[in-house]
Amino acid sequence: MVGEGVLHECLKSAEIEEVLVIGRKSCGIAHPKLKEIVHQDFFDLSAIENQLRGYDACFFCLGVSVVGVSNEEYKRLTYDLTMNFAETLLELNSEMTFCYVSGAGTDSTEKGRLAWARIKGKTENDLMKLPFKRVYAFRPGFLKPTEGLKNANKLYALILWIYPILRRISTKYASTLEEFGKAMINSVTKGYEKQILEVVDIIKLSKK
Repeated sequence: MVGEGVLHECLKSAEIEEVLVIGRKSCGIAHPKLKEIVHQDFFDLSAIENQLRGYDACFFCLGVSVVGVSNEEYKRLTYDLTMNFAETLLELNSEMTFCYVSGAGTDSTEKGRLAWARIKGKTENDLMKLPFKRVYAFRPGFLKPTEGLKNANKLYALILWIYPILRRISTKYASTLEEFGKAMINSVTKGYEKQILEVVDIIKLSKK
């Protein structure tokens, strides 16, 4: 859902000249600005490396739910895969900005009780040690899907009523997927003073 929403905003943006989507299956979208690579093994990018040069940013929206996954497998698919992808891109695009989709509740200390939060925290911390032009970690909370897109979890239809309540209470908990996508774009084109962006920061940056 996040990847589709960010892609939607990228294709609408006049500031973005070209978008390359890399996925295990086609995103099913045709657009003059869009290129696509279908690739199965994200741990081995050697076959497509030549197609990854010349880009200004990576919006890394790949992720896996912790539900039903062992800590070891979650680390492999969250930390190991992300770092491998980022290190490969760094070799090809040293001036790239890397934007990582993390999550609310991520543990930057890497010492907390929840394994998923520690793993996400380690991923954020180690990405920020890489010498990209800039690295940002986006920590969304509740995301209101963009109307008309197809990849929103069906459960969202049952809980969307909570969005206006959360938004009325505070901007700490919920944003729209449109705001999220615009914030990622603006982090590259305009920059931001923080590397870790909570929901409040995401909303603020989306308005720049």
